[in-house]
Amino acid sequence: MNNELDLFMQEMADVKPLVQQPQIEKVKSEPSLAQLARRAAAQNDLAFDPNTLSNEFVEPIDPYDVLVYKKEGVQEGVCKKLRLGKYPIETRLNLNHLTVQEARTETFNYLKNCYQRNIRLINIVHGIGLNSKPYPAILKSHINKWLRELDIVLAFHTAIKVHGGYGATYVLLKKSEEKRIENRERFAKRLGK
Repeated sequence: MNNELDLFMQEMADVKPLVQQPQIEKVKSEPSLAQLARRAAAQNDLAFDPNTLSNEFVEPIDPYDVLVYKKEGVQEGVCKKLRLGKYPIETRLNLNHLTVQEARTETFNYLKNCYQRNIRLINIVHGIGLNSKPYPAILKSHINKWLRELDIVLAFHTAIKVHGGYGATYVLLKKSEEKRIENRERFAKRLGK
């Protein structure tokens, strides 16, 4: 072993240590006007987000939980028809393979668009989420919370098997203001007012 050390020392005999350069202390400067403008623009973008769906932690639910919700005033018969899949599905929103943030944006925009176009029943396909990370049923858990936050949602229920079962949810939207006015006028004509 001593032999190896001697051999190493012979090889390193002509090596000279590097001269240490004095370290330059970096002076912290004030942000430039351009940096300040970019920061302000970024904060305004965050403040102006029209998406009202929460971005915070959601209590996880089991992949095989049935999602059920109805606003006060929604008749039991309406909920029963929704639960049994008796209403015709007007459109579908597939959220499979989207991140939570993408699903949040897509859900908000899609439902608002459906409401404006007088579409009442949507089938949201979110998947069961057995393999989702960081916990199972992550999208399903978020859908359960988000749909409750939207004032345009009257009721929702887990879909029947042929429409996606535990991996899909029927969503019933309220009538758009335009449709409500139209119905009032039609009802008033029937009463002769």
